[in-house]
Formats: sequence, C-alpha cells, structure tokens
Amino acid sequence: MSARKSRGNGSEKVLSSEEQQAKINEVKKLMGPLTEKLPVLCSDASILRYLKARNWNTKKANKMLRETLKWKLEYKPEKISWEDIALEAKTGKIYRANYTDKQGRTVLVMRPSSQNTESTTGQIRYLVYCMENAILNTNSTDGYMVWLIDFHGWNTSCLSLKVTRDTANILQNHYPERLGLAILYNPPKVFESFWVMVRPFLESKTFKKVKFVYSNNPESQKIMEDNFNVEELETSFGGKNPVGFNYEDYARRMVEGDKKKTEFVDSGFSSPTSKSILSKSQLPDSAVSDANSQDSDDESDNEMQPSNLALPDDKLQEKK
Repeated sequence: MSARKSRGNGSEKVLSSEEQQAKINEVKKLMGPLTEKLPVLCSDASILRYLKARNWNTKKANKMLRETLKWKLEYKPEKISWEDIALEAKTGKIYRANYTDKQGRTVLVMRPSSQNTESTTGQIRYLVYCMENAILNTNSTDGYMVWLIDFHGWNTSCLSLKVTRDTANILQNHYPERLGLAILYNPPKVFESFWVMVRPFLESKTFKKVKFVYSNNPESQKIMEDNFNVEELETSFGGKNPVGFNYEDYARRMVEGDKKKTEFVDSGFSSPTSKSILSKSQLPDSAVSDANSQDSDDESDNEMQPSNLALPDDKLQEKK
C-alpha cells in the first residue's frame, strides 16, 4: 500500500517502488516507439524525474517529456561547446567546482555580481552549457546537484527579471528534479525585495530547497559544515581552500568535458537530431493531444534541475 501526502498543503504524493515502476511503464507506453529510439531520455531514471515533477500524473509527465524533446531538437544543448561560450565564462560567474558536497553531488558556483555580458541569449546558453556539463560529470547516483550562490558585490544593478524568468522556465520545464540544494551565501538586505519578485517564478518544491546562509551566523555556518568538507570548500564560502576560480585551468577542464560529451554522443546515446526519430512538426500535435486529454487541475510542482540525453547517472540507474 502506498503512503500519500495531502496535496492540500502542497506536498507531493509518495508512492511505493512498485507503484513508481508502474507509472514509469505507463509513460513508456505513452511515449511509444520513442522509448526505444531515445534510450536515455526515456530511461527509468529520466522518466522518474518527469513523473515527480508532475506529481505522478503520467499524461502530464508524457507531455512534459515530449516538450523537452521538442526543445532539445531546436536548442541542441548537447551541441554547445566551450568555444561557443568561452567569453561568458571569463569572470567565473558560473562554474563547476572541483569538489562535491558530502553526498557526492556536483557543485555549481554562481556569482551574480560577476556578470560580464548583456546578451540574455548568451547568458542562458552558458547556463545550459554549465548544467549539461555538471550532469555529465556527476558522481551522485540520483543525479542531483548543489548550487552555491555567492552574493559578494551584488547590488540592484545585477537584477534582470527577464533572465530570471527565462532561466526558471528552461530549468523547470526541461531539467526537472535536479536541484538538491541551493545556498544563497551572504545575500544583502536589498535582495529580500528581489526575492519576493522572483518567488512567483519558482515552484514550491524548488523554493523549499533554497537556504539563506550568512558568514556571521554560527547556525547558518552549520549548514555549510553539514553539507561540505571544509578542507575542500572555498574560503569565500567559509571553507579552508584558498584556491578560487582560475579561467585557464577551468577552460582546460571544460575542453576535456566536451571530449567526454562527444564520446557519449558518438557511442549511440546521441540527442534526437535525426529526422528519422520524429519531426519537430509532429511534436506539437502530440503535446496538444496530451493536453486535451488531461483534467484541468493545477499543475504540480517541478524542480529546477536537468534531464539530458546522454548522462552517466541515467545509464547507471538504467543498468540497475
């Protein structure tokens, strides 16, 4: 028998492993031939994330999965290379740390005050690149990641509701169930007003995973000690590691990461760019059909976390 939490308080259903597998199988049936043609996007681990994002509603999960496929066909996130976004990375505004948290989750460091371009398109493209790279290099079995957001030097000039809205849209719709924890480190008082404006863009489950941490608050620092090895954690986040962002070293790591990504694509776990899989003109019809067949109840929560077409954690869980 499954245990279920009330939806009245915004909580999601909790299903037994048998019920979860039944839901996964139902989505695979709805996906039809795409299940065989897209083994990673339609793996158990991937479908599970979409089901959680849609509170176990199989039709909604199927619709969301097909919309991600359409987005990947058009955006081609796996084709973004280091050369495409190297300029965006110059200041270290986003980068994958060379350490993980205590659960082995990939850590993405973000410094909003280090924004160095004005192109919304370029900024979003770089974020997508970083997310793809982070997932490809994850060591955690569940595929979750951690965001460390450093507010040193942040002020209202760093605000961009458009970037925030576009970011939330892509991450929540096409990268579900990936965020394990987001730490906002030393946010200034003025940020609270911006946070009130940002909150409507975020799903409630995502919002609950955001923690405010202050360097002068012992209780806040315990959050860092509980989640990170202080010897590895950067000094800017209260750790003991004095090594910060180095562009040249990071560039070398990312070029190596691109080679790894290419190997996965060439090995057969490629993105659905072939016309033989499904034309883009067919996808909207599928999505509309799914939408029309669903009840008009509210959409359930989905997370700011990614799903990829060639990811090692999906492959590992699929083998299991």
